[in-house]
Amino acid sequence: MYRFLLTPRWWAINVFLLLSIPFCVFMGSWQLGRFEDRVDNHREAEAQVADAKKDKPRPLDDLLPVTKATSGKQATATGRYDTQLLVPGRTLDDKDGYYVLTLLRTGTGRALPVVRGWLPGEPDPAKAPAPPAGEVTVTGALQASETPGSNGVSARSGLPEGQTAAISAASLINLVPYDVYDAWVTLNRGDSGMRAVPASAPGGTGLDLKAFQNLGYTAEWFAFVGFVIFMWFRLFRREVELSRDAELGLGPAADTAHTTDAADAADGDDVPRQASGVSSPVQ
Repeated sequence: MYRFLLTPRWWAINVFLLLSIPFCVFMGSWQLGRFEDRVDNHREAEAQVADAKKDKPRPLDDLLPVTKATSGKQATATGRYDTQLLVPGRTLDDKDGYYVLTLLRTGTGRALPVVRGWLPGEPDPAKAPAPPAGEVTVTGALQASETPGSNGVSARSGLPEGQTAAISAASLINLVPYDVYDAWVTLNRGDSGMRAVPASAPGGTGLDLKAFQNLGYTAEWFAFVGFVIFMWFRLFRREVELSRDAELGLGPAADTAHTTDAADAADGDDVPRQASGVSSPVQ
């Protein structure tokens, strides 16, 4: 009954089964490892941001350019506040609002974007507190420039005058007549009664879409293992049933032979039979 397992067709099926299962398990485990690595990186980045608040502030230029190691570090800079802009579409504690961004003109000739705080509701220049006059020294968490269209940053254009969608040198350089640092700082304490904007983990270390894609791929690879095994058992059961039918004469070959015999018998009945010993009359 199981002789069909020795046929070339079933040899190929069995080899495919034996090769595909460990391959799928390996790929699923690899994707799961990628997801776990992203989770670990996310936890480490959050811990880094929390620990950075305890570090002694360092001059801004000593921490540039912004990397995963310096993101969230306490930076200090001295200068005079200049142009003020509003950054719409920013949430804090699940509430919609906007950032108040003011450019700090430093002695280096470049301006540092400083997020002085967050306000709820729609952007309104009249509600945004004016920056302090004169020379000031700011201290806050260093952040990398945002990329429009990623990490939840709006990529919309056509904003009203006095607003910007992203805090980045590429966006701000078109709004002010001086050079801008390719970084920004969020104050540890909100200025003029505004709520402070917490520092975020550096890009590429969070539980973003790519992390959950890895988790989805993990489920797909392990599901394919189950599908391959299911299909093998289904084909095996079908072959066993066909073998049993053949032994009982219920297979397609037996049905064909029975049909042929019946047709031959019917054809024989159509031919007139002559009795033995009786001669045909002579015409």
